[in-house]
Amino acid sequence: MEKKTIITEKKNINNVTMADDVKIFDFVNLYGCTIDENSKVGAFVEIQKNAFIGKNCKISSHTFICEGVHIEDNVFIGHNVTFINDKYPRATNEDGSMQTEADWKLEETWIKKGASIGSSSTIMCGVTVGEKAIVGAGSVVTKDVPAGAVVAGVPAKIITNK
Repeated sequence: MEKKTIITEKKNINNVTMADDVKIFDFVNLYGCTIDENSKVGAFVEIQKNAFIGKNCKISSHTFICEGVHIEDNVFIGHNVTFINDKYPRATNEDGSMQTEADWKLEETWIKKGASIGSSSTIMCGVTVGEKAIVGAGSVVTKDVPAGAVVAGVPAKIITNK
């Protein structure tokens, strides 16, 4: 039988500000972001530059957190959650040249303290998910979610509001 080498750890972590007791699982891509104390980042997660993860957060596997996303303390992000930071994404400009960072407008997103985002949700740019709000699995959040509300669906609609 042929022997195979198995790589059990691969982490691409560059220019990250990381507090104490942060747990990073394998197969991550983190660059230019900030992760505060006691937070966990699951496998196959990407967190881009200028994104912020607060204290005591759980970022589940296969999640994409792009530039301009601010996640406050005690937030749960389920598996395969995608954040978006550009309302009008294009690969090229009108003249056919490839777009650069100078060619698009960053739209910031805020996930407030204690909120929970269900697995496979998509969070459009420029929205705020309020404190202790819950986004149901598979939802597409297109507008602000009030504090304490539970939203679900495509697009996400309020199910209950405290």
